[in-house]
Amino acid sequence: MEERSLESIYPMVCSTPKGVSLHIDRLPEMFRYDDMDNTAPHVHTFYEIIWFQEGGGVHTVDFNHYEVKPNTLLFLSPGQVHHFDEEMASKGVVMKFCTNFLREDEGSDDIFIKYNMFNAFDATPCYRLDDEMSDALQTIVCAIEREMKNDEAFGHIDLLRSLVKMFIICIQRHSTHADATALNQNKPSHRLFLMFRRLLEQHYREIHTVQEYADMLNVSVKTLSNSVSDCSGRTPLAFINDRVILEAKRLLRFSSMMVKEVGFYLGFDDPSYFVKFFKRQTGFLPSDFQSVGR
Repeated sequence: MEERSLESIYPMVCSTPKGVSLHIDRLPEMFRYDDMDNTAPHVHTFYEIIWFQEGGGVHTVDFNHYEVKPNTLLFLSPGQVHHFDEEMASKGVVMKFCTNFLREDEGSDDIFIKYNMFNAFDATPCYRLDDEMSDALQTIVCAIEREMKNDEAFGHIDLLRSLVKMFIICIQRHSTHADATALNQNKPSHRLFLMFRRLLEQHYREIHTVQEYADMLNVSVKTLSNSVSDCSGRTPLAFINDRVILEAKRLLRFSSMMVKEVGFYLGFDDPSYFVKFFKRQTGFLPSDFQSVGR
């Protein structure tokens, strides 16, 4: 199946930073010099962490609205559609880094496996901090900002990578998250679940059956189903269908694709079957869902 870049699909793509880069902005200063309208729905080709330190409002991610309070963090992955509330008045930190920034070598686990907060397309991306953890993270952010000015020093990228990892690990250990299950990649059933989720993210367009994912993971359907159920209380098929529907909603609402094109893009050779699938999963016809946002 032909690969297409986010830039070729959506009209509102931000693709900086690139390479192995890291970038930090401050709120509300970012709104004054950023070329992109952050109050309009847009997608990124990179990972983004938004730490709202003061103020509040609403932030929308993939059709879900999240109330933002002081010391709220949002974790956003490439391809997620999000935007700031126009009336949001917040101070904070926005950390952006490319998909390979945290990988030390080709053989290491990618960010999707290692850090739970970046693989929850079907769950809330919100984390809450207490005051003690907020102070600790602010120290790390200041260290990152200092090191970013020291770009010719020995070990510059390695030190930045370590500081960002420290920032993320502290959050994953000590913050409060609305979704209960803490996944441990060292536990076999949890790692299998994460590997399934990663494969799903890579192949949701062309692979729609549990059997095919089980085969790719070299396990039985029963083993995969038990792992997914233990970690989430759901079935693998529910994850597959939800991922396809999420992408369908994004494309219908935010791209210029017609309904038939969306169906073909997501692996449905028969447009009528895509229409039935979407209606069964959402209660809406694709054309009706599309027309609401246009």
